[in-house]
Amino acid sequence: MTLVDPSPRPALQGPTFVRLLARLTDAEAARAALVPADRLSEWIDWTRAVALSKVLDAPPAAPDAPCAPSAHDSAAACARVRATLAQAIASAPELATPQAGVASTDADPTHTASDTAPDFAPLRQRCLTLQRAMQAAAGRLRGELREALAQRSAQAARLAEVDAVMEGALAPRESALLGAVPTLLEAHFERLRAAAAEAQVTAPSAWLDHFRRDMQGVLSAELDVRFQPVDALLAALRTP
Repeated sequence: MTLVDPSPRPALQGPTFVRLLARLTDAEAARAALVPADRLSEWIDWTRAVALSKVLDAPPAAPDAPCAPSAHDSAAACARVRATLAQAIASAPELATPQAGVASTDADPTHTASDTAPDFAPLRQRCLTLQRAMQAAAGRLRGELREALAQRSAQAARLAEVDAVMEGALAPRESALLGAVPTLLEAHFERLRAAAAEAQVTAPSAWLDHFRRDMQGVLSAELDVRFQPVDALLAALRTP
């Protein structure tokens, strides 16, 4: 018996991260809350807009140093960090699919000690841990790439300043929106569990494995979203 999401949603165009959340939750809510291009003007208040305007209007400053770090070295460092985060998502014990024929739930962190019913609490904690790791790593790399750009040329230094202002302007809203991901995943978890109960599926493995794959997909897509500014700065650093 194949268990599927009991509430299929209409297709939604947009980044993979948005489309995945739309499929797992409510498409219209995801469209309203998670597509930044549609609401960018609401994300930047007037003080941030003034700061951005000053950076854009200021004459280009001379680079801090005569040469910049190697773009190749920066790209390799970013790739290593990204691969480490991707591996952390793929190897999270709470998201591991039990091997066929293994009936015991002793090593499964999604089961409580007193009950065989799956528990979302360890999944939520793992989600938060991975999100914090992604945020910290992407932020650190973004700062390092801005420093490298500042040493490249006057125009590159201006781009670095613009990125710094944009990060400060968008970070609070981004944090709030991405912070809602565990709650959205929990709602999906509960829907799958309810559907399994209604279908009288006694073993939780089918729907729980389905959820684990969905959660891994969402976190992997979030990793892509968090690294978009990093990728953009890398592209600028590679530009002659």
